[in-house]
Amino acid sequence: MIIRYPEDKDKLQELHAGDVVEFTGTILTSRDAAHMRMKNMIDNGEEIPVDFTDAFIYYAGPTPTKPGHVIGSIGPTTSSRMDKFGPLMTKLKVKATIGKGPRNEECTKYYIDNKILYFITTGGCGALLAKSVKEAKEIAFLDLGPESIKRLKVDGFKMICAIDYHGNNIFNKQ
Repeated sequence: MIIRYPEDKDKLQELHAGDVVEFTGTILTSRDAAHMRMKNMIDNGEEIPVDFTDAFIYYAGPTPTKPGHVIGSIGPTTSSRMDKFGPLMTKLKVKATIGKGPRNEECTKYYIDNKILYFITTGGCGALLAKSVKEAKEIAFLDLGPESIKRLKVDGFKMICAIDYHGNNIFNKQ
């Protein structure tokens, strides 16, 4: 399924676990260190520097950008490392997350109950995935280096729906 986001926002309801998606739109990167910093900021009553409302968060920390490229290799991070941040996704009003591998039972239930989609993409394909990135800009926590938050404009970013709005989980299919 081709999704141009946010124009095709209604198509997200039609997704089922296992559907292949070619995504065009904006993706924000964030992983362990940035997630922890945002959680601490929110817990301390501080305002975070990025609006994640309806955002797709990609668990990724790209390699250094080579001359003539938009971004370095940008493969997915293992998502289970972010499972403890499930409730943070609701506070941030995130629409979906993207990574690799299954989520634990608690996080999966949390995503289903709170209507958060989860997509996977293939580890080891970071150089290929980087080709779909048309613009990349560091927008927060620059001191975190590869783990800074980045805004990516992507065209045809390939991923698979792993947890859908209907309660299906690709990792539970028999």
